[in-house]
Amino acid sequence: MREFLESQEIDSKLIEEIYKFREYYKLDQELENRIANPKYNYYGKDVLNKSIAAILAGKHILLTGPKASGKNVLAENLSKMFSRPLWNISMNINTDSASLIGGDTFRNNEVVFSKGPIFRAAESGGFAIFDEINMAKNESLSVVYSALDHRREIDVPGYDKIHLHEATRFIGTMNYGYIGTKELNEALVSRFMVIDMPTISRENLEQILINQYSLTQEYRNLFIQLFMDLQKKSLNAEISSKAVDLRGMFSSIDLMNMGLNLKDALELGIINKTFDTFEKEIVSDVIDTLFEDKVEYNQIFK
Repeated sequence: MREFLESQEIDSKLIEEIYKFREYYKLDQELENRIANPKYNYYGKDVLNKSIAAILAGKHILLTGPKASGKNVLAENLSKMFSRPLWNISMNINTDSASLIGGDTFRNNEVVFSKGPIFRAAESGGFAIFDEINMAKNESLSVVYSALDHRREIDVPGYDKIHLHEATRFIGTMNYGYIGTKELNEALVSRFMVIDMPTISRENLEQILINQYSLTQEYRNLFIQLFMDLQKKSLNAEISSKAVDLRGMFSSIDLMNMGLNLKDALELGIINKTFDTFEKEIVSDVIDTLFEDKVEYNQIFK
């Protein structure tokens, strides 16, 4: 971890403080399996410096930005960096206080309190991700307002107060413009340090591909160009963001590695992510411009 942080030119004082944090806040062995083990590293000096500084200062962070900017990857990387257990909560219109904090349940012929992810993160010093926080109703999140501000506590009706462990941090993620999203109210946003995530750069995407796949330089450059072209068309409103899917492109490369034809793999991972016929034609044209119809395995992989 230190080697990676140094390679990203993270401030040396921040790196030392991370290791002091890890040493001071010991973790119960039974929770070690909850520490994230991200498949991808997050590359981006400025965002990493800001996120690490905010966590060390005891702040909660809200990661905003377009699709494929690495919000969840960053959150998982922070869990690993700080060696903290992670709870990921997918927010939606049906999210309520019980799904966040917990509620009564019937077990062994008696009513007991079943702890929710916020309760567990609060008592163990874990990190909790509010994934797509702007898809939940604002009133459902009001129950954690006192946990997010200086009080760092939650009053559970019918039970005692939860006092947040000193190491507990909340991380919100949100995209703009998705169906079902809404504006976050001022009271909620004011409790976070807001980090605006940039779209992934060509250099950072190349680094991920180098680390994850044994691609030839020619095809690594072509995959990068494919993503950049689709991203540009999306930003120019020529297509939606549905085909601008890093996960989809990585999955397509995985299928190619298993022996599937390149065009078929990109159809499954990228083209078919949109259901609009006209948009599919635009995405297909971009792919056809970059890639030949027949490509051998050894042309793609070393």
